[in-house]
Amino acid sequence: MVSDFLYKKYPHFPEGTLTNLRSRLVNTKTLAQVAKELDFGSLLRLSKGEEESKGRQNQSLLADSFEAFIGALFLDQGIQKVSVFLATILLIKADEFVEKKSFKDAKSLLQEYVQAKKQNSPLYKVLSEEGPPHAKVFTVGVYVQNKLIAKGKGNSKQEAEKQSAELALETLFKK
Repeated sequence: MVSDFLYKKYPHFPEGTLTNLRSRLVNTKTLAQVAKELDFGSLLRLSKGEEESKGRQNQSLLADSFEAFIGALFLDQGIQKVSVFLATILLIKADEFVEKKSFKDAKSLLQEYVQAKKQNSPLYKVLSEEGPPHAKVFTVGVYVQNKLIAKGKGNSKQEAEKQSAELALETLFKK
């Protein structure tokens, strides 16, 4: 549905650009942001541990709750209602991302930057895992040419990798 919308809205965009834009629209960060805007956090039923670890602000939980809502809306109201809802709530963000040219993720940008310098692709390594199972915090290092460039933290390995890539870009562009 999102791919179809983007293809029709931006028919002149190359396939790779549409793929990046779709990824930016349906990633955890964007879905969590939309869920926050709709105050989904206040509707979640959480365990005591999750409540104490600020689960209502947890991006992964918020994104998952948004996806679950879309599934429930589809089952209850059908594809047309889902399409209208997504167009008014989520897909309007596409114009914002296009305007700001902010639809490439940090990991892709870092990879392109490193490859342009004729270096090997960045390597991401989990350096540590801390916290209880329901509130883990991962620390991931990003290495270029076997040199640690930056460390990122997140509630998932993917989040930590993304943050480490963002910090690596900041470090590399300061040089």
